[in-house]
Amino acid sequence: MKDKNNRKIEYLRLSITDRCNLRCYYCMGENDIEFLPKNEILTPDEIKEIVEVFADLGVTKIRITGGEPLVRKNFQEIVEKIASVPNITEINLTTNGIELEKYLPFLKNIGINSINISLDTLKNDLYKKITGCGDLQKVLNAIKTALELKINKIKLNIVIIKGQNDSEIMDFVELSEKFPIDIRFIELMPIGAGKDYKGVSNEELIEYISKHKKLIKINERLGSGPAIYYHVENAKGNIGFINPISHNFCELCNRVRITPEGFLKLCLHSKDGINLKDIIRNKKNKYDLKDTITNAIYFKPLKHKMDKDDDGTFDTRFMNRIGG
Repeated sequence: MKDKNNRKIEYLRLSITDRCNLRCYYCMGENDIEFLPKNEILTPDEIKEIVEVFADLGVTKIRITGGEPLVRKNFQEIVEKIASVPNITEINLTTNGIELEKYLPFLKNIGINSINISLDTLKNDLYKKITGCGDLQKVLNAIKTALELKINKIKLNIVIIKGQNDSEIMDFVELSEKFPIDIRFIELMPIGAGKDYKGVSNEELIEYISKHKKLIKINERLGSGPAIYYHVENAKGNIGFINPISHNFCELCNRVRITPEGFLKLCLHSKDGINLKDIIRNKKNKYDLKDTITNAIYFKPLKHKMDKDDDGTFDTRFMNRIGG
């Protein structure tokens, strides 16, 4: 399945809830968040139906996201249904890690391919400040258990914010040296509450890290995403940089997204897309769904417009609603 710019779409990011058990200040902040009514969110069977169609169209990789996916009570049922779909070769998870430890045996057994854990600080007090209410020890315990269970791939996603956690850059780098964990620095995106904070470009991070460690660039592509990876000599893990702001990587985009209420998003930052839930609940057949998805993806935008003024095409909702 290709779009009009000849990009092969093989990766689906599937948000299964807009709810979260944290209130990170650059995501939701202290805003009064109104969550979707439960009857508006896709059911496990509806999720499976959508995944089956995407698999028929050539998608092989699914990433389960939120909100925080592990707060959904039927999380395991959803994963089992996705895993039962032929031709889906990868199931990945992005989580904040708070509820992760108890699900790790299940995820190991079902063959999870990778787990991305959002973790912006290793300091207890700062973690509570950033997340609003989180317990850092729960996340660290989950990481320790994941390593003990030899989960296939463990990645930490870190957003560096000036004046907050920018003193911990080398602490995260050292984690990649000690453990088989990939550390990924993601530039702060000006979405939702993130507009109120100043991030650090990955160019600045690479320059800073290079003063302390010799970074060896990995030229082969690792994984399905846009991260550019480096390695420190004798390290057990890698260091990745995801640059949505400083270096537009949209020409390599191979993904689309489904929001919790079943809206097919063609770009994270764009309003463009189509409501798949309406097609399913109106009892149209699978071929209608397949044709709708194929036609929508053909017109996937060439690139995001975060570096330009809002022309009315931006999705201005908070990240928990758009399945970042």
